[in-house]
Amino acid sequence: MKRCSPVPTDTGDTALALARELIQRASVTPADAGCQALIGNRLAAAGFAVEHLRIGEVDNLWAVAGDHGPLTCLAGHTDVVPVGPADDWAYDPFGATIDDAGWLYGRGAADMKSSVAAMVCAAERFRDNHPDHHGRIAFLLTSDEEGPAVDGTRAVVDWLGERGETIERCLVGEPSSETTLGDTVKNGRRGSLNAQIRVVGRQGHVAYPHKGDNALHRLVGLLNDLIAHVWDEGDEAFPPTSFQVSNLTSGTGAENVMPGVAEAACNWRFSTLQSEQSLREIAESYAEQHGIDPASFTWRLSGEPFVTREGALIEATRHAIIDVCGHPPLLSTGGGTSDGRFIAPTGAEVLELGPANATIHQANERIPAADIEPLSRIYEDILVRLHT
Repeated sequence: MKRCSPVPTDTGDTALALARELIQRASVTPADAGCQALIGNRLAAAGFAVEHLRIGEVDNLWAVAGDHGPLTCLAGHTDVVPVGPADDWAYDPFGATIDDAGWLYGRGAADMKSSVAAMVCAAERFRDNHPDHHGRIAFLLTSDEEGPAVDGTRAVVDWLGERGETIERCLVGEPSSETTLGDTVKNGRRGSLNAQIRVVGRQGHVAYPHKGDNALHRLVGLLNDLIAHVWDEGDEAFPPTSFQVSNLTSGTGAENVMPGVAEAACNWRFSTLQSEQSLREIAESYAEQHGIDPASFTWRLSGEPFVTREGALIEATRHAIIDVCGHPPLLSTGGGTSDGRFIAPTGAEVLELGPANATIHQANERIPAADIEPLSRIYEDILVRLHT
């Protein structure tokens, strides 16, 4: 990965120093390990009204600065995924080590404590330099992004709706960059629809197929149709809708027994050309052709698709990245889901901007330490362009 600047020296009250302090807190989801208390104290000192929201086992933070006007939200999460086998790591996963080549190692370095630190420091500088700024700046942080994502951002957005609070624009600190800081910004995400299919037939001897009902044969026939189906061609913002089978289970282990039950887990990643309802109707129609009851499907929608079109947020972000890193970003809707899926349906413009994502959820998660301060300057530049 390329860097925007040379390897930094970690001294003083910098975004890098704050990132390391956050990484050193073992906040494996849904634990927060005091990250939000630390951040809340800093935001309060910068003039934010801070509210800590404990929902179930999840810690959430909502903080606002400014009295009135359009609101720009800086959103992120303080939880991280488990580290896996410690022996797979070159350094302590919660040590926040910077090696001789300038890599910052640690769980959450990329996803996404460095972004959170960069956002906090950007907001502090912005408030110090522009105490009478237009509009409002907010933070929405959760410790539930890497978990079930029920009592985190989703719940806070519902809580804000009950208060009549509206988010006009939102920057999510997800690691969006591919090879160099700021080369890619996510301006949308595909929807994610999951299905568990359970087909019940009748177990029997393979030599007497007429006396049984091979559940696996019917399930495989259905899956073959779903795999072959062309769901759509995509559009200018999204690739074509994809269907994938992730798990398939059936049989007793015996070679001479037809399975009486067969199960599959599958997923659709879909654009705004589709909806949960349209995908379900097509899949269940194919099921009926194979004698499979639509009730055999158990559906779970992880998130609806969303896209942010050209507007004030994209314009400010593009120019901020050009100013700091010297190149315009590519807009992309690729990748998995994020908490942006809970904020976009409120009508907000949503972008995801953060460090390189090459090592997220891996052992030896790391980013160039030199990228954190430029990232913080990008966030600050965006706030200046939108609120002064």
